[in-house]
Amino acid sequence: MDSMSLFARQEAEALEQAKPLAARMRPRSLDEIVGQEALLRPGSLLRRLVATGRLGSILLHGPPGTGKTTLARVLAAELKATLFPLNAVTSGVKELREVLQKARDEVLAGAPPPLVFVDEIHRFNRSQQDALLPDVEEGIVSLIGATTSNPFFSVNAALLSRSQVLQLEPLVPEAIRQVIDRALSDRQRGLGEIPVDAQPNALDHLANAVDGDARRALMTLDLLVRSSPSRPVPITIEAVREALHRKVLAFDATGDEHYDLASALIKSIRGSDVDASLYWLARFLESGEEIRFLCRRLLILASEDIGNADPQALILATSAATTCEWIGLPECQLTLSQTVIYLAMAPKSNSATTAIAEARRAVREEPTLPVPKRLCDAHYAGAEKLGHGIGYQYAHDYPDGVAPQDYLGADREFYKPTDRGLEGTWQARLESLRNLFRKARKDNK
Repeated sequence: MDSMSLFARQEAEALEQAKPLAARMRPRSLDEIVGQEALLRPGSLLRRLVATGRLGSILLHGPPGTGKTTLARVLAAELKATLFPLNAVTSGVKELREVLQKARDEVLAGAPPPLVFVDEIHRFNRSQQDALLPDVEEGIVSLIGATTSNPFFSVNAALLSRSQVLQLEPLVPEAIRQVIDRALSDRQRGLGEIPVDAQPNALDHLANAVDGDARRALMTLDLLVRSSPSRPVPITIEAVREALHRKVLAFDATGDEHYDLASALIKSIRGSDVDASLYWLARFLESGEEIRFLCRRLLILASEDIGNADPQALILATSAATTCEWIGLPECQLTLSQTVIYLAMAPKSNSATTAIAEARRAVREEPTLPVPKRLCDAHYAGAEKLGHGIGYQYAHDYPDGVAPQDYLGADREFYKPTDRGLEGTWQARLESLRNLFRKARKDNK
């Protein structure tokens, strides 16, 4: 019996050592988790839920590598509850129902409610998410859903209303460095048995380069140590850069990151911060964004936020869209850079946006104005009998190209130009034209 226990222990140790460093260094308690102080501080909501022994259902929202899966495992250990893990990418309704039945059987046998952990829960469709509701409502299971997408967009409202949403933040470089140092010093689970000679700034560079992803930091560290024949293992900035190879930016063309980047780009151009605009453009390009999407956003912005303060903006954006179609990447990045710089530096006006919005509101909410008869189509027999076109004054018959007549039949002002760019030169002319039309309207009454 003792020999069997010895062999089982040796096998377990061998399996543990075969795991990647990131798996071996998973925190085993809430106190070992770093970088989520707001979520795990003493007296926090999550700590209070664990203390009561009734977790309820929670949704963990955060970018990759912030510890969502780890936190689920730790919570199960803290609550001494069974953890049933599922991945929404590989599991369907059949697997989900099997897990829920096992959970119900445990509760009927007197065990505490198990934890059902659904990784990437946003990948479950509506029917799959709905399948969770009965057992969640009855308290048969505590659901832990993990998602990199905004749960308020990607999780059913019914499930969302029954869950606490907890935000995990990207780990700051100081927290990543703490994870790295722990892995290098831990002799049991980490790399503590292997001597390492790291340049003072090499590990800091690694902590900064992984964008808050602790898992990636540990994977890179493991690669550096395991691939080196030298002892102690030399870790230099050059070696770290080679191991990282190329920064892989988290990006989902249909998810939050996509729309957050678009929002940042447009708001930076609107705010005339050319450097921020170029940075967000570069993020898009490095992430592999579809060029047509970028061109469409720039075309919209040219009218929405610049308009007639600089009419050339729309012409340039249109030309850029055509150019990008013709030449593609990588060369069209130059066209996009030129266009973004121009749009960011151009004077801004949203008067075209507000003008059409106000005009449409008037059409929807106010009494409909009939077309004045003088403006009606008169190019057919019998139009004159209806009074159509009678009294119409042809603008080009007047020296300044403006006829003194009423075109609307009511006094309305939808367009309010700014004093920026070309629009700034229109103020006096606009007021003169409006006075002319007001007088014609008054004379026609």
